[in-house]
Amino acid sequence: MNNIFSSLPDELGEEVFEDLVRSESMRIERIISKGQASPEQGWYDQEENEWVMVLQGAAELAFDSGHEVKLEVGDFINIPAHSRHRVSWTDPHNTTIWLAVFYR
Repeated sequence: MNNIFSSLPDELGEEVFEDLVRSESMRIERIISKGQASPEQGWYDQEENEWVMVLQGAAELAFDSGHEVKLEVGDFINIPAHSRHRVSWTDPHNTTIWLAVFYR
């Protein structure tokens, strides 16, 4: 048995991305952040749709439309494919754990 909150790194120089499940049409990923953000010009423009939820911590997403979304524990959002977005902020004092589901 596995636990989404186990095996967390003590130090996070960079975000950690871990595939939990992967198939041809879907991928479930655990992302661990602590103060990281996407580079200023680092927009995600993905082929898949992405459903993402914050399980612990807090974060903010920015969209190239100018829309910003703050996510706290339990908050989730569905991001359609090719919706350019970036992580503009994650809590620098607490570990943020995301659960992301990528699907076609």
